[in-house]
Amino acid sequence: MKAWSAALVDQVTGWPHVSTRAFFGFTALYREKSMFGLLPRTRGMRTANSLAFKLEAKTTAVLARLDKDPRIASTQLQKTRWFTFEVSSNADLHDVVHWLGQAYEAAGRT
Repeated sequence: MKAWSAALVDQVTGWPHVSTRAFFGFTALYREKSMFGLLPRTRGMRTANSLAFKLEAKTTAVLARLDKDPRIASTQLQKTRWFTFEVSSNADLHDVVHWLGQAYEAAGRT
């Protein structure tokens, strides 16, 4: 997971207005002042191979897609609904980037 997280950090920090900060064993992803993702550094979100992303406004279609994917679960952190993604192979990274992109876009609307 450390290699996957490092690759994801490299990709996401190339997006406009993205910064990172160390955050309790995670690398927190920010779009300007809004946190939109957590990537494992020394620990995972739910398991050792899980990361998290935040989506504030979700359409019915997005909610259906989130509910349908067995790799995704939700959790409540500080009154905000976060989603966790369980990574089990390199093939999952494409979908992780998609969801981080959705979270990044949503962070730009806040």
